[in-house]
Amino acid sequence: MISEFQDTVPRPTNGFPPVHLDNNKYENVLEHLDSGIMLFDSNGVLTFINVQMAKLLELPRSLLSGCTLMQMLHHPQMSRFKKKKILRIYRETIFHRKRYHELIDEYGRHWLVTVTYGDQMDGDFLFSVKDVSDYKQIEQTAYQNDKLAMLGRISASIAHEIRNPLTAIRGFIQLLRPHLLQLGKDEYARIILTEIDRANDIIYEFLNSSKPSAPQKTIMSVNSLLKEVVLLTESEGLMKGCEITLDEAEVPLNVSIDVKQIKQVILNMVKNAMDAIEDVGEEHAGLIQISTGTEGKYVQISIADNGQGMDHNTLVRLFDPFFTTKESGTGLGLSVSYRIIKNHGGNISVDSKKGEGTRFIIMLPLV
Repeated sequence: MISEFQDTVPRPTNGFPPVHLDNNKYENVLEHLDSGIMLFDSNGVLTFINVQMAKLLELPRSLLSGCTLMQMLHHPQMSRFKKKKILRIYRETIFHRKRYHELIDEYGRHWLVTVTYGDQMDGDFLFSVKDVSDYKQIEQTAYQNDKLAMLGRISASIAHEIRNPLTAIRGFIQLLRPHLLQLGKDEYARIILTEIDRANDIIYEFLNSSKPSAPQKTIMSVNSLLKEVVLLTESEGLMKGCEITLDEAEVPLNVSIDVKQIKQVILNMVKNAMDAIEDVGEEHAGLIQISTGTEGKYVQISIADNGQGMDHNTLVRLFDPFFTTKESGTGLGLSVSYRIIKNHGGNISVDSKKGEGTRFIIMLPLV
């Protein structure tokens, strides 16, 4: 029995059989990674660049291989924007010893640049660039939700603290009202009570705007909803010198929504578009284009204008509570719209460039 067992035990060998490393195979893998890679030797000469990195730099690899960093920075076909970014990464790497860099390209995409150097690289510098736009979007969404939740808690606390004294004032005014009536001053009591009610209404609206209630959903045709919005806004649009058009989808699109809340969101978008067009003045005829379509299991509502557009600094803070570029704005409209769409299981995004107009896209689940 023991001898049979011993026969099944693997016998020690002198080592693993030699494996032939195919350098061409590994180079081919590097060539087609989704991350951009380039390698500089100790003399600063570019010795390797993969397909993805060449695409990012928007130059053929044949023009880049063998270049030094300074030759790349003086390359006539490389955009000025990219040259500035490369120079910034070089300075931060050499002078501040930074190994990780985050940057946003001219198309609004987020990139993480990692620099590897030192003893393990034998004097070479390896640069890898990865698109992290999706991760940034998830991070921004989580951050936005945290801010809106905090705003809701603050609003509830403020409303509670203000309502308590208003309730006490209202009670005492009602007790004093018979005496004021005898003095012929009942009008004073009526005005005070009216103003207290108005203050309560303002608090209620603020509380609802900062923390929208759970949607009371009904099935609604998207086209019917948008027609109502156009009817409500086209006269104001004409007064502000802009035309509002609606491009309906050929097939019926139904969604399960709180009609009042979603109408509030779309009206807010259209009015923002009117303001953006009004700020442009008479440079060109104003146009707001509303269109619908589908993307997978979602209906897509697009609201585009040819107004003044927004720069990057405005875009990144657009949905922040209390952030506004308007003198009379509260900065709650878009943050509330964001929360409403999220409560409906949808998504809202914006694409804008300074001087080129703005396009909001609302995604809602189809029924």
